[in-house]
Amino acid sequence: MRVFASAARNYPRRCTKKVPLAATRHTLKGRQIAAEVERVGLRLQLRKQQAEAGDIVLLYGDESEALTHPYLARAWAKVGADLRVPAPGQAKKVAILGSLDHVTRQLIVHTSPTKRSSDFVAHLEQLDRLYGPRPGQPVKPVVLVEDNGPIHTSRLSLAALAARAHWLTVEWLPKYAPELNDIEIVWHDLKAHHLAHQTFADSDALDRAIHQAVDDLNDERIALPLAKPRISA
Repeated sequence: MRVFASAARNYPRRCTKKVPLAATRHTLKGRQIAAEVERVGLRLQLRKQQAEAGDIVLLYGDESEALTHPYLARAWAKVGADLRVPAPGQAKKVAILGSLDHVTRQLIVHTSPTKRSSDFVAHLEQLDRLYGPRPGQPVKPVVLVEDNGPIHTSRLSLAALAARAHWLTVEWLPKYAPELNDIEIVWHDLKAHHLAHQTFADSDALDRAIHQAVDDLNDERIALPLAKPRISA
């Protein structure tokens, strides 16, 4: 069976029909606690200053996913036409667990068929190898920004975080505040510019494509050594 993926799911057509107030959907901002969002936002501004001064490593963590069926981003089409791309079979999913380094802008990802606490712990083990303590070397404190999702707050995940408390601190985000997490825009960039308009034969092919896309994305985002020149004393 041939299935067509449609861009309409990403860019719904404009509707002029009046919707009763009771039927409107609540926005995230309507569910936020404004004082909490402001408090955490100010703390993150301070954390960014500490990271840019070289005092800490600041990581923004989150999860996303990709499908073997194409992600349809913006594309040229005739007026009124609905963009469709042939996508055989049923879509399969690959979960992406990642962290974005605020200073280097590098994205670190772990891919998995599932999005569970054990996958989050596997991603923490990646961070161990990159930022964790090493014999004879000074340790720079790491601050990991995460939401209160169940895979971060499960017993297994909290135990894994507690075991790393001597070098890794978690900055918990308030509920319904994805705008405070800098990795969100990177997920969009990854899907819209590196994985869009492609159909993958299976989840293994998609997994390989994700890692290649992350490598390409990181190459684009490498900070230029002369971007912020300093005058020597």
